[in-house]
Formats: sequence, C-alpha cells, structure tokens
Amino acid sequence: MEPRAFGQAKHGLGHAWRALRHRNFRLFFGGQSISLIGTWMTRIATSWLVYRLTGSALLLGTVSFCGQIPTFLFAPFAGVWVDRLDRRQVLVWTQILSMVQSLLLAGLTLSHHITIHYVLALSVMQGIINAFDMPGRQAFMVQMVEDRRDLSNAIAINSSMVNMARLVGPSLAGMLIAVSSEGWCFLIDGLSYLAVIASLLLMRLPVTSVKRKVASTFADMKVGWTYVSEFLPVRTILLLFAVVSLMGMPFVVLMPIFAARVLHGGPHTLGFLMGAMGVGALISALALAARKSVLGLVRMIPVAAAVFGLGLIGFGLSRAFWLSMIMVLIAGMGMMQGMAGSNTIIQTIVSEDKRGRVMSYYTMAFVGMAPFGSLLAGSMAHAVGAPWTVIANGSAVLLGAVWFWTQLPAVRREIRPIYRELGILPPIEEVPQ
Repeated sequence: MEPRAFGQAKHGLGHAWRALRHRNFRLFFGGQSISLIGTWMTRIATSWLVYRLTGSALLLGTVSFCGQIPTFLFAPFAGVWVDRLDRRQVLVWTQILSMVQSLLLAGLTLSHHITIHYVLALSVMQGIINAFDMPGRQAFMVQMVEDRRDLSNAIAINSSMVNMARLVGPSLAGMLIAVSSEGWCFLIDGLSYLAVIASLLLMRLPVTSVKRKVASTFADMKVGWTYVSEFLPVRTILLLFAVVSLMGMPFVVLMPIFAARVLHGGPHTLGFLMGAMGVGALISALALAARKSVLGLVRMIPVAAAVFGLGLIGFGLSRAFWLSMIMVLIAGMGMMQGMAGSNTIIQTIVSEDKRGRVMSYYTMAFVGMAPFGSLLAGSMAHAVGAPWTVIANGSAVLLGAVWFWTQLPAVRREIRPIYRELGILPPIEEVPQ
C-alpha cells in the first residue's frame, strides 16, 4: 500500500464536514436526514398508541422487547448474508420492507382497525428487518467514503444526524398527535423511506463481484465468531459495549419514573430530560466530527464509558431538576462518544471480507442487549427503586471502563501495525545493519 500523508487536506466544505465531499455519502446524508425524523416520529407515536390502547406500562415494555429481541436472535445470520450479498441491494430491500411496515401501521391506525396484537406483530417484523439493516448499513459505510481517512468523520456526521433527528422527530410527533392521530406519523415515516431508497439507487459504486459462498451459513457464522473472539481489539471493545448496553442504556426506560416521582414533574419534565440527553449526544458527535484522525480514539473509549457511568451515578443521586438535567447531558455525551468511537475503531481495523459479520456482533452488543437490560432495570427498579437502580448500573459501567483501561496497552499494541499498514501511522524506519 502506498504511503499516504498523515495530515488531513482541507476542503471547501470545512474540515469537520469533510466526509460530505464524497458524492455517495452526500446522497446518503440527504436521504437519511429525512428518514430518521420519520423514524423518531414513529417511535414516539408507537409508544403513545400502545399506552392509549391499553393504559399498560407492561405492554409498553413488551412492545419494546418485541421490537428489539429479533435483532439479538437474527443479527449473526444477517451478518453472514451481508458479507455474501451486494450491500446496497440489502439496504434497498430493508428500506422497502420498513416502508411497508410503517404504511401498514398507518393504514390500520387511520382506519381504526389497529389493535395491540397488530402493533406487537409489526414490531417483531421491524425487529427482523433491523437485524439485517443495521449490520448492512454499518458495513456499507466504508463503500460510501472512498478515502478511509474520512471514515471516522462520516461516522461522526452520521451520529450527529441521528441526534438531530432525535431532537426534531419527537417534537413533530407530539404536535401532530395532539391535533390529529398517530396514524399520520406512521404515514409520514413510511413515505420518508422513499428518500433513502432514492439516495441508494442514485449512488455510483464500483462494480464488485459478489462472492457466492459454498460454505454453509453456520460455517460462515463460526468463522465470524472466531475472528471476533480471537481478535483482541474487537473482542475487548465489544465486551465493554455489551456491558454499557446491558447496564447503562436502559436508564432511558426509567426516565418517566424520575420525571414523575423523583423530580415531581410531568410530561414536560420528561421531554426536557430526553432533550438534554440528545443535546449531550449531539455535542459529542460534533466534537468527533472535528477530529483530524482516528488516532487517540482507543484511549477515549474507556474515558467515555467512565463519563457515562459517572453521569448515571450523578443522575441517580440528584433530586434537583437542574442538576438532573446536567447529569443527563453528561451521560448523553459519554454514551455517544463511546458508541461512535467504538464504531470508528472497529470499522477502521476490521478485515473487509468479514465486515458484515463483525458489524452484526456490534449490532448485537448495541441493540441486542437492550431488551435484557430493560427487563433487568425494570426488575431492579421494582425491588430497590429507580434511583438506586441507575446508581448500580452507572457503577457497573464505571467498572467496565476500569477493566478496559487495564486492557489498553495490549489493545493498542495489536492495533498499531494495522494503522501503519493503512498509513494512519508512519512506517517504522528501517535500522541500517
């Protein structure tokens, strides 16, 4: 591989947005920006619809579980197929099926035929689609950004886009539900997928031969598992990420309890807390976009996890609204910094022929652990209360960060040769004999 300059060239779009100089990523950014707002509208509308239909907090959790558990079960199989098939075609089909799912929800809701059973069935359908969509989307990222030095910037911009949609989508959904029906949110979401499908079809990609594997799906899964479990950097990052997802992420499920019982507020209090978390995550994503290189990100992963853990502990201890807002903002910053940093490192160092399978395990750690974490958090909150649950969970995340820090020298030792091969680090000077 040719040596490359280690500094980043400055482009007209500005250093923090340099990934947008790639036409394919610009198309993706435009289509996804529209679609993600619809996705967040559907999330809020679904929760409100379930509560309106049943008045049951248990069924709220059940619908969430049904939407997430298929990802845990099917992601390893999906990763194999993502590596075997054309990734763009995989994404086109997942977007089409997601559009069908949203339009079915819209039709049933607007015609007043919707029942909790339909919601549960369609949540399972979306969970299965996500099992293929998430690893496919992550693995496809490297194909949209021709210069791998811009990959970390693309991931950071993508994270910024998600968090901007997190701030805009729920607000739009709330206003729309107040004046009409949840069905219109589902309809807007369904139509928004057309933007992503169009952006994918308009991309100009080099023709690549799709390898038709003769090995069985299970044999390919085993190869992927062996690669993930034996490659120390990926294994260590995914283990920490699984702990963060299992113990840290579910604090969002307990937010309504904090808003109502701990801070003695109402729906507006919950909205402010969720908004603060989104602002913290957005700040982190924008800070990552301004980074010049992937160098230093490995060290940042345990620091980000520690910030997330400390933010959770502070939130659990707080009884003042203003302090809770600050703690949630800090937790959101640590959460997003760790997520985007982990994604960037894995995407940079992973072997291309196993990218889909590795990203499927990343998806399992990110989304697949969430339903178990939600059940665990709910059980703990019932037994000891929401504040102590969040404090215990934050402590577990903090311990995970400490463990990762002890593994840091070995992880960096294994990553360094890969960085040199990619031109991220300068080659070792040959010593004259």
